[in-house]
Amino acid sequence: MTTAVRVWRLRKDHTWIDARLRPCPESDEVEIEFFYDGVLLWARRWPSRQLALTHAERQLRDLQRAGWNTHW
Repeated sequence: MTTAVRVWRLRKDHTWIDARLRPCPESDEVEIEFFYDGVLLWARRWPSRQLALTHAERQLRDLQRAGWNTHW
């Protein structure tokens, strides 16, 4: 099993959301995973690391507009 790397963490009202990037060993793809209080909510594979990070940054901006704050 490959280790995921946290891209960002957000907090709001004692709750947190993580975005984690995980390489897919069977291919050149990477997977971006979103966790809510440690529970996997959603994951998607992307053909490149850059595309996955672009998607994660878009999600980050949307959540920040909804009142979530960055927290590491």
